[in-house]
Amino acid sequence: MARLIAGGLEQELGTPVNVVNRVGAGGVIAHAEIAKAAPDGYTIGLATTELSTYYWGATGDITWKNFTPIALVNFDPSAIHVNATSQWKAAKEVVEAIRAGQPGTYKMSGVPIGGAAHLAFGGLLHSIGIDPNKVTLVPTQGAAPGFQQLAAGGVHIVASSLPEGASMVEAGKVRALATIGNERTAAFPNVPTANEALGANYSAGAWRGIVAPPKLPADVRERLTSSLKKVYESENFTKTMKGRGFGLVWAAGDDFAAYLDKDFTQTGDVMKAIGIRQRD
Repeated sequence: MARLIAGGLEQELGTPVNVVNRVGAGGVIAHAEIAKAAPDGYTIGLATTELSTYYWGATGDITWKNFTPIALVNFDPSAIHVNATSQWKAAKEVVEAIRAGQPGTYKMSGVPIGGAAHLAFGGLLHSIGIDPNKVTLVPTQGAAPGFQQLAAGGVHIVASSLPEGASMVEAGKVRALATIGNERTAAFPNVPTANEALGANYSAGAWRGIVAPPKLPADVRERLTSSLKKVYESENFTKTMKGRGFGLVWAAGDDFAAYLDKDFTQTGDVMKAIGIRQRD
């Protein structure tokens, strides 16, 4: 996604836009690199959901307040997946079984501890009065190995995004029962929302947005925002994103800041409920 945006910005700004990977520490290093750069508009970055976890998990002091928010461009809600042979045919059956069962009866996978899907599913359970720790997490680095475990019968639930599970659903090995979002995903119109399936007014998953270092001059911010909006609305970007099942969401400037603030607070609450929050 970063490369797709970079290609569009290169055309809009008339200057090369290079994508530089900064791996390690669950994204802390990459986000910190953006935050400490000069606020001249020449260094921007693709911020991700993990940004809301660093402070609460004590893996870093960085929060969204260390950046100048430019615009949110994507949100992919997590979704509830079960084995195609599961007795569960609806999301309500899943959560009621968890509610009635003993802790550890059911297992989920497809995500590391504290990952977006882990927090999304745990937050959903918490929002409807179920202890999220009643479900045992079998952590994996990514959804693919989680889906392999699900298909093999080793776990009961994978809470990844719909695009991540699409191939397994198409192969008839997995069923998607609900998306943890406020609206149905355009690429998967037959999958109901958690509100429709459970009456749960709760939304969580993975988001991505462009941010810049703090104290970015207003005129530079405006230039980047307007250029990014053109990229976001371009046929190439929308067609590619929709073709891959990614959700398109636009929230610029202060609207993006409000979104980040809400996500930061919600993430802290969920991490506390799960028992992995390290700071107050």
